[in-house]
Amino acid sequence: MRRSIYQGGLNGIDTVHTDVVIIGSGLAGLYTALMLDPAIHCTVLNKLGADVSNSMYAQGGIAAVVDDKADLEAHVKDTLVAGAGHCDEQAVRVLVNEAQENIEQLVKLGVPFDRTDGRFSLTREGGHSKNRILHCGGDATGLHMTKKLYEAASQRPNITIADIEFLADIVTGENGVCGAVVLKSNNRPCFYKASKVVVAAGGIGRVYRNSTNAACATGDGIAAAMRAGADLKDMEFVQFHPTALVHPDANGRFFLISEALRGEGAVLRNRQWEPFMQGVHPLADLAPRDIVSRAIILEMKKYDLPHVYLDITSKPREFLKKRFPTIYEECMRRDIDIAIDWIPVMPVQHYFMGGIQVNIKGGTKINGLYACGESSCTGVHGANRLASNSLLECLVFGRRIAQDISGLSLKPGLADWHETKLADAGFDFDTMSTGIRETMTKKCSIVRVEQGLSQAQDEIAQMLAGMENAALQTVKGMETYNIASVALAVLDAAIKRKKSVGAHYRIDDEGEA
Repeated sequence: MRRSIYQGGLNGIDTVHTDVVIIGSGLAGLYTALMLDPAIHCTVLNKLGADVSNSMYAQGGIAAVVDDKADLEAHVKDTLVAGAGHCDEQAVRVLVNEAQENIEQLVKLGVPFDRTDGRFSLTREGGHSKNRILHCGGDATGLHMTKKLYEAASQRPNITIADIEFLADIVTGENGVCGAVVLKSNNRPCFYKASKVVVAAGGIGRVYRNSTNAACATGDGIAAAMRAGADLKDMEFVQFHPTALVHPDANGRFFLISEALRGEGAVLRNRQWEPFMQGVHPLADLAPRDIVSRAIILEMKKYDLPHVYLDITSKPREFLKKRFPTIYEECMRRDIDIAIDWIPVMPVQHYFMGGIQVNIKGGTKINGLYACGESSCTGVHGANRLASNSLLECLVFGRRIAQDISGLSLKPGLADWHETKLADAGFDFDTMSTGIRETMTKKCSIVRVEQGLSQAQDEIAQMLAGMENAALQTVKGMETYNIASVALAVLDAAIKRKKSVGAHYRIDDEGEA
């Protein structure tokens, strides 16, 4: 693999001096910035603008024990069970036990959690043994949270937010991180010189054809960290959400129908009106996502259908409009009246449990390089993320990163960087990236088999090899390289894990997990 995708020198290009560079302005990036010591200057970079991130689209809520301390151990157990025995229990306990103090921080920042009689309104989602999901605006939790955090960050004198800046490479030297090279909107390179870099760039949804992810989720942060020498972990574990509307929007993003509907009584049905989850799992429609997704795929194959249905018609219209205003309005816009119509749904790629391997403080093996949110692998999700633990992970480990950075020296070292000259690429990157998505969707999806994985590995390895010695001078070219790099890492891990576990389900199951 290439050491870098930016091939120019660092001297002579625009240089910005800062203490900390945070890649990504979703919940993880913004919250980490806000938790830093105010004496530390940080620059938060985003790829497509402050209003585009996976966090913005999070509907259901955030899992947190805020009142009933007796529920702490049950939240730990639910997380471990959903993770299929693959979680890091220490990380899970940190996640659960530090939830309330981070929720209190959000309240101080003005996040408008829904309340009933002054107390947090709590709901339940798949895999949870009781109601412990906080939410905002009914089903617009991520939007409200990121909006408030962005407003707060914009008012902090130590935080600079830079829009439309694409991460090319993480720059390192003998003593660790030295900063990051980005491409600005006109493909002009810029070097952010800093002693700490936090990767909070989101997941890998656009490695697949069908995803609920924002258009910016092409694994750039994970790929850059991999090139810099960081370890990756659990790359085979890709979560598919069972219920997305069957048609994407103009940007290719599939609209999520939150699991919270099933938490409020929605039932999955096939075309014969049958509630098919009843005999699949003791929790029926609230089973873990990998189980529900596979059950839906089985129903679709059995009846040769492009989707199944989600039925929430048992609830009155006024309840649906108040509890799920975003979903209600989006479905009405598409001529689906959820008060009387079943919602056509299908599984699509949604979340990534793997990523940059980090320790309990969010740090990597590279001094000064951190990761949090979906780019990271803390070990809390194991082989299958428990619903609504993802936003909590952003908070808990983002704050831990901020606390760790606040106690360290911020003097950047000397960069070990060499300019190289390569031939112009001459590739059709649109065709290449589309091909990668098609291959991953067909051969490394909800159900996997050795032959398909190996074929996909060969195809994508050839694409990547063709780009190894080519000049990548545009965002599109670099993004395609990142997609290929991440896809190959997922395939390599999926081939090595012979036995099914969690979201990694092989129908040629053999060996040990």
